[in-house]
This record gives sequence, structure tokens and C-alpha cells, in this order.
Amino acid sequence: MPVLRFASSLLPSVAIVLVLSAPSGCSSSKPLGSGTGGGSAKVVAYPAAEGFDQAGSDARAQAWADTVMQQMGGYAAWQQTRLLGWDFLDNSYQLWDKQTGDFRWQKDTLVAVYNLTTKQGRAYSKGQDISTTEKGQKLLNRMYPVWVNNSWWLLMPFKLKDSGVTLTYKGPGQLMDGTPAEVLNMTFKNVGVTPDNKYEVYISPKTKLVEEWAYFPKATDAQPAFRRRWTEYKQYGPLKLAADRTDGKDGRRLGHITASTTVPAGLLQNPAPIARLE
Repeated sequence: MPVLRFASSLLPSVAIVLVLSAPSGCSSSKPLGSGTGGGSAKVVAYPAAEGFDQAGSDARAQAWADTVMQQMGGYAAWQQTRLLGWDFLDNSYQLWDKQTGDFRWQKDTLVAVYNLTTKQGRAYSKGQDISTTEKGQKLLNRMYPVWVNNSWWLLMPFKLKDSGVTLTYKGPGQLMDGTPAEVLNMTFKNVGVTPDNKYEVYISPKTKLVEEWAYFPKATDAQPAFRRRWTEYKQYGPLKLAADRTDGKDGRRLGHITASTTVPAGLLQNPAPIARLE
């Protein structure tokens, strides 16, 4: 998966194909202004990360990325958001301070407190420090790839113009229910944990939000390893985020999602399992 940028966005280590659809009443598949209908409000472009493949990416794909960012709260809201919390699919719970790079992970009685910049941290079991044990070291060694993967599943739409990304417009497509969509290709260059990945991401023409994604382990693969929903959007603090990650058959979703511009003192350093934020 891609790696994330701390203060402003996240650096992907995966490839993505985005599917967006033209709003009703449009004769061509072009991104329009914000709103849930065919609004014409001006979409403000957000700055691409240093290292974004500007030469290899096209203007239409970038315009869609700007539209998606605006619909999810806008670039300013993304930058102002500091604390993000969420359950992952394995029932682990994580908190991430985008400003400091502090990442806190817990599952059952295990807790890891880790910094993504220094790549240093402490591991705990039932509140007791196990950092120097084999179990503790294994847990800490997992934290960076865990953060990359788990945050990608929550925040992928914010990564479309990240460092190492090439974003291109592929053409019209369909959501799994047959609804029209537009497709963007998102691939990666020398970035993240799995730079050979590719994704297809599908965006509704009505909401202008990502509503599905497909994952290809290799950009050359003809068929995706999975295709899943990216729906059930709600407002979480400054941001609009989605919880549903089902394939139409299983019940996969992200729980206890929170987003805030502030971080309670001591929260991310707590060595004992904590109640999940609401």
C-alpha cells in the first residue's frame, strides 16, 4: 500500500484506478463543482505532493481528484484534521496524530505506541511493558506496515495526488449495480510498501464521492484481487468518511471512526487498552 504524508496527506504504496461519473445533465464525463447534484460551484485544486507524477498524470484525472477532495471536506479541512481513529477489519483499533506522526494500535490486551517518523516505540501487554521481549519487538516491527495498510483503507481518496502517484483518466465504467461511473488509473513509482499495486476506484456521478474500489496486486493483472464498496459516508468532525467496505456478500466495514482537530493530552501514550472513541 502507499505511504501517507503526515501533516497534509498520505503517501500511497499501492496503485489505484478511480471511477467517476458525469453528473446528470452533462454531455461529457467531466468533473464539475461541488454539491450532490449537478452543482456548478468552483472546485479549488489542492496542491499535489512533492514527487507526484505531474508529467505522467492528466488534467481530467487531477480535476476529479480535486472534486473528490472537496466533497470530503476540502484540502483545508484535511490539513486541519489532526487526530484520526478507527477500527480495522481485524478488530484492532488505532489512533493517528497526523501532526506528530504518533500512532497508537491496540487489539485485545496488546498496545503499541509508535512514532512513524522515528520508527521507535513501546509495546505493552495488559499495561506491562514488553518492548524488549521477542513478542514486543515483533509487534513494533509490524507497526509501520500496519499503519500504511490500515490508514489506506480509511483514507485512500485523500491520496490521489500523493508522492509517487501517477493518476490518469481511463474512461467511463459502471459500479457493481450498473450505475455509470468514470475510471481513473492510479499507479505508483518507487513509493510505499507495495509499489507494484494498482487500484480501480469508482466515484458516483451524483455524490462525486468514491463509492467502490478494486485492487490489483500487480498493475499488469487483468482481473482485480477484490472489488469492494466504499460507501456509508458520514460527517466525522471536519471530514466526510465512509465505513462500508463490503463486496456485497460479507459484512466488512470500519468502525468507531473519529476525526478531530485536537488531541487529548496523553491519549496516544496510554499503555493500557482504552475505550474506543465515538
